[in-house]
Amino acid sequence: MQRRKFVQQAALLTVMAGACGTTTTTAPAKVFRPNRLRRGDLIGLATPGSYVPDSALEKAVKNVESLGFRVKLSKNIRAKRGYNAGTDAQRLEDLHALFADKEVAGIWCARGGYGCTRLLPSLDYALIRRNPKALIGYSDVTALLLAVFRETGLITFHGPVAASELTEYSRAQFIASLMEQQPGMVVSIPEALSSQTKPGYESKTIRGGKASGVLTGGNLSLLAAMAGTPHAPDFSGRIVFMEDVEERPYRIDRMLTQLRQACKLEKAAGIVLGVFVDCLPEADVPSLSLMETLDDQLADLGIPVAYGMPIGHISNQCVLPLGIEARLNADEKTLTLLESGVE
Repeated sequence: MQRRKFVQQAALLTVMAGACGTTTTTAPAKVFRPNRLRRGDLIGLATPGSYVPDSALEKAVKNVESLGFRVKLSKNIRAKRGYNAGTDAQRLEDLHALFADKEVAGIWCARGGYGCTRLLPSLDYALIRRNPKALIGYSDVTALLLAVFRETGLITFHGPVAASELTEYSRAQFIASLMEQQPGMVVSIPEALSSQTKPGYESKTIRGGKASGVLTGGNLSLLAAMAGTPHAPDFSGRIVFMEDVEERPYRIDRMLTQLRQACKLEKAAGIVLGVFVDCLPEADVPSLSLMETLDDQLADLGIPVAYGMPIGHISNQCVLPLGIEARLNADEKTLTLLESGVE
């Protein structure tokens, strides 16, 4: 995928002198929650990364409306510049305008793709802090979710983008996490996911045990690309979740090696792995399997690790609030959200 090349180039440009979470930017002193979403609320659609085709944008609008919300399209949502949804300035303008708009209750990214990391140095974090609202997405949107939480303390939401295929499961997860206050909600592997027979969908306890900590993480490629930057997450004592798509095992090995060496991944409390879609070795090329790679990199960390959770580039996605306390049971492959992500 072209996205992969862009992320890898971004990683090469990253200054790796400092470890994750040890730059001059410190973790937020105060964590706070956005208001829960309600039927009838106005939801802003933005494209902070890649351009969204007309068909996907139409689907995004229908998804928003199907949940009982009204839709506001960001000003530059139809802009296009190469692989991005307009210039950096246009995408920043849209995010800032949606956060500043008092009528907009939440911001749902229409798609991921590539481009969010380019915006991080110029985001108006003070504006976001003054106008807290739910920010939702995954994949490349990982960069925004992590940076906004780190710089402002505002809990953000890793979940489907607006143009995703919303299954019964993902729709229920969205409602429970963003429209209801449900502390103690247990995320487990739904039958619709566990019944999949495709390679990479099998679940596994890589290392058993239980752990609790603040929830952080996202797309593995983005976590690796952000390593060493002022916006990298702090893994210390955290429950870290990861997922990726269309990466060969050697690339996954390289990114996990980077996180171990630059971000002290062993200091995490536990690791939750989603479904790594289409991450198989190339035919007739010597390689470890996906699971052998994950075992090789994570089993010796001395912390609980579970694979196959409903996170990632899959239809049945859960919604995870970054910044809340969570508890992992790697033996049972469950993740308990100990706090609500919304007020």
